[in-house]
Amino acid sequence: MAAPYPNTSQLQYISDVNQNRLFTRNGMNYINRLGRDVLNTLGNVSLLDIYLSQGRVVEPHYHQNASELVYCITGAAGVSLINPFSNEVINLTIHPGQVANIPQGWWHWEMAYQDGTHLLAIFDAPYPEYIFGSDILTKTPIEVFAHTYCLDPKQLRKALKPLNNETIIIGPTDQCLEGQAYEQNKMNQHSPI
Repeated sequence: MAAPYPNTSQLQYISDVNQNRLFTRNGMNYINRLGRDVLNTLGNVSLLDIYLSQGRVVEPHYHQNASELVYCITGAAGVSLINPFSNEVINLTIHPGQVANIPQGWWHWEMAYQDGTHLLAIFDAPYPEYIFGSDILTKTPIEVFAHTYCLDPKQLRKALKPLNNETIIIGPTDQCLEGQAYEQNKMNQHSPI
């Protein structure tokens, strides 16, 4: 009987997930990852180690090749998904020790309800594939959206400009929040007391 791993001297049994950053929005909002490319004995599973501050969102997305189990370690989070059979939006709240399951191919997103929210997303695939909402919005030509949905292309181009043709992953962007704070400050200065 052949061994499942031909070269046992190169097997990896331990990894520091903190050394494998997938994405950083800022010091409080980032995602670490672990896949078979990092830990070659992992098998058909992978994970994302997600840190979020209040109001931050792992942007709407889906995984065409994997189901996702979201485990709350600290804080609290909303896990929202759209049932593709009924188009029902399902909103779930998870707290430490609780999990939410997202079936393969379902559109979903996670939002932190508290600062210091820490989530672990576990996938039943060694390399989960992602389709992000920001990519759909920025990679589809404006003219296609404008024609299909009877939208003004100039207004649509202006509305999508803050996405800066980038994959957002954790939103809102810091620039967006700074702009909202600036606008709120401006409104407060002009409001009568």
